[in-house]
Amino acid sequence: MAEYRIDDLARAAGTTVRNVRVYQDRGLLPAPRREGRTGIYGEPHLARLRLIASLLEKGYTFAHIAEFLEAWQRGRNLTDLLGLEEVLTTPWSDEVDDYVTWEQVVERYGADQLTDDNVRVALEQELLVPEGDRFRVPSPRLLHAGSELVKAGIPLGIVLGLSASLARDMEASAARLVGAVADHVVLPAAQSYDASLAEIGELINRLKPLAQLAVDAHLARAMERQVRATVQAHMEQAAEGPAAAS
Repeated sequence: MAEYRIDDLARAAGTTVRNVRVYQDRGLLPAPRREGRTGIYGEPHLARLRLIASLLEKGYTFAHIAEFLEAWQRGRNLTDLLGLEEVLTTPWSDEVDDYVTWEQVVERYGADQLTDDNVRVALEQELLVPEGDRFRVPSPRLLHAGSELVKAGIPLGIVLGLSASLARDMEASAARLVGAVADHVVLPAAQSYDASLAEIGELINRLKPLAQLAVDAHLARAMERQVRATVQAHMEQAAEGPAAAS
């Protein structure tokens, strides 16, 4: 299991050392193991920090977060709680952030495509995240797919619009799927006297590949139908052209 000093932990969680200390002072983050005067943190601390950040982003206050954690810990096993936190905060994708320079972006997309509006939209969608004199790429696959579509002849503005539309569709689909699982499985289990946090965490882990399989299957079928229909429509138009001319 990975171990962190406080500055390494803050960096891995995308926060600051000051925030880590504030969370500890407020009782939201367990104390580190001590080796002399150095505090040593582990993966459970990183998972807890990610959970705190997620809850803060959703508008919860420190008081709400403390109540949430206290409620879960009463009568529960702390190890189970931290295990569930890790399940909830572990990325679902195996992608690793990449970094590119502005020159590399220009090389991939072409200077003519990188208008002020297109760059602004790319930053808003967090396809590129400025960090110093370079950009962090949270999803290298999206960046690669976008550059290939542009090379195929689709303007970057259209590609960015498609990306935004697809992201909205996926967000809505994910909300419906997670809502169904939460309403019919997770919440009844959590309300049960014998509910096991480990079992709930295991259920969420099982949901990951199932969700990916469902999305892949539906997208493949939809693409097949749309490609077939589009090709057929173009062939019919081509056949009508000479007939109309004669």
